[in-house]
Amino acid sequence: MIQNLKENHKKQDLRQRTKMFASAIIQFYCSLPKTREEVRVLGKQLLRSGTSVAANYREASRARSDSEFISKIEQSTQEADESILWLELLRDDCAISSERLEWLLKEADELISIFVTMSKNVKSRLARE
Repeated sequence: MIQNLKENHKKQDLRQRTKMFASAIIQFYCSLPKTREEVRVLGKQLLRSGTSVAANYREASRARSDSEFISKIEQSTQEADESILWLELLRDDCAISSERLEWLLKEADELISIFVTMSKNVKSRLARE
C-alpha cells in the first residue's frame, strides 16, 4: 500500500512538472518577437510540441493498458525531443537567447530521460511476465 501511495505521488509530481513545462513554453512563445516570420513559424511549432508533452503524459497516466501507457509515454518523449529541435533552431539560427530558453532545453532533456526510463521499465516488466 505504501508503494502505491509513493507511485501515485510521483505520478502527480510528474503531471505537475509537465504542466509547468507547458506553461513555460507558452510564456516563452508569448515573449518571442513577432516581427520575424521564421521566429513566428518556429515559435508556433514549439508551442504545439511543447504543450503536447503534458497532454500526452496526462493520457499516459490514465492509460487502460501497458501498451497504451508505452505508446503515450513514447509520444511524450517524441514531443519533448521535437521541442528541443525548435528551441535549438530559435537559439542557433534566429539568435534568440535567454535563461528561459536554456532552462526549457534542460527541462525537456530531463523529461526525455524520465520518459525513456519509464517506458523501458514497463517493457522490461512485460518481458518478464
